[in-house]
Amino acid sequence: MWLRRTALGAMVVPLTLLVFRDAPVRLVAPDAATAKPEAQSGAPRPPIISRASWHADEGLVKDEATYTGVVKVVFVHHTGHTNGYDCADAPKMLRAMEAQHVRGEGWDDIGYNFVVDRCGTIYEGRAGGIGRSVRGAHATGFNAHSVGVAALGTFGPGVPVPKALIEGIAKVGAWKLRRDIDPRGTVRMVSTNDESLYRRGEVVHLHVVSGHRDTYRTACPGKALYARLPAVRAEMARLRAARP
Repeated sequence: MWLRRTALGAMVVPLTLLVFRDAPVRLVAPDAATAKPEAQSGAPRPPIISRASWHADEGLVKDEATYTGVVKVVFVHHTGHTNGYDCADAPKMLRAMEAQHVRGEGWDDIGYNFVVDRCGTIYEGRAGGIGRSVRGAHATGFNAHSVGVAALGTFGPGVPVPKALIEGIAKVGAWKLRRDIDPRGTVRMVSTNDESLYRRGEVVHLHVVSGHRDTYRTACPGKALYARLPAVRAEMARLRAARP
């Protein structure tokens, strides 16, 4: 089957233990061809809480961002946090996650491009500019030409997935995806890392909206959220169709 998946049963592992950057990768400043804002978005930009607003520690960031061109795939993740948080505490949770990703795991910055809380609020994740194709550290072998959107929480079997969360993920995905790509379709990608489910150089056809588990040995984004990806795709398509 062209879309290979790995099941880890009902075990849910916090994603902070499962996010790896492709190696080797050297983060460099963008050139003029790739640094410009994207102009081929399929939906309007949704409201996004900036890094400055959630008080990201920019002193933790180790290097400048890499820009990889148009977004072809949206990878959906969950962060591994408990689900009973107050949405007002999301900025504090993001600051702790940033410190864990950098100080605990040794990465250059927070791994995800965007994080959405259970109230549907969208937060800027990795630095580099929300209107640009910033290479994340969220999907080993497939970080280029993709965007990583993480649901703040843990969505294992039987966990309710808030409608606002689904809508928030769909809003950022509909905006970031290249305009001519159908969120309900599939896209050709090439693995860049043998640590993914696919050998380096292997051609893969992935859902345009995929779960982390579709390319890596993990339960992420959890069975419950993974089962709701068709709803995310449908909402993304609706948002694009509604654009004037």
